[in-house]
Amino acid sequence: MNRSTNNQLRRGITLLALGMAASGCASIGGSSGPAAEAKLQPTRGSTASGSVSFVQQGDRILVNATVSGLTPGTHGFHIHDKGDCSAPDATSAGGHFNPAGHPHGHPQMGPHHAGDMSMLEADASGNARLSAELSGVAFDGDQGIVGRGLIVHASPDDFKTQPTGNSGARVACGVIIRK
Repeated sequence: MNRSTNNQLRRGITLLALGMAASGCASIGGSSGPAAEAKLQPTRGSTASGSVSFVQQGDRILVNATVSGLTPGTHGFHIHDKGDCSAPDATSAGGHFNPAGHPHGHPQMGPHHAGDMSMLEADASGNARLSAELSGVAFDGDQGIVGRGLIVHASPDDFKTQPTGNSGARVACGVIIRK
């Protein structure tokens, strides 16, 4: 093999290796699984609305929420049992999603409802963003969240009071649907 052919061969192997490494890195962190979303609509007398995305990544579900029209401060945020927002106050969504029968609690500490999530924190303009992870739930099956209601409450969740966390009225409701 002459020197020019040898250099071209090395360059080709190097480019091939770099391409394989880049695609391997992209698949490690960049691949995402099934996705779902909920469009939050205000309940009667409320101006709260927003959108929430759910993406399966391994054994957890990543949640990204953007909500506006809230009063400044913290707001309880839960997946509810029924995907029904037809009542003016969204009571048609039922109670918190709780297939295992656990007490209400903090989503990162001890037993809790499958639908218990971190609170939304609204700024002075009433806008809130949340990125969180859910574990112990799935999109389908007994632990499935698709088809369930998603509720934003008027007040903070104390993560203690049974069965609701004393989160107050429901100010927005949406149904989780598969994308």
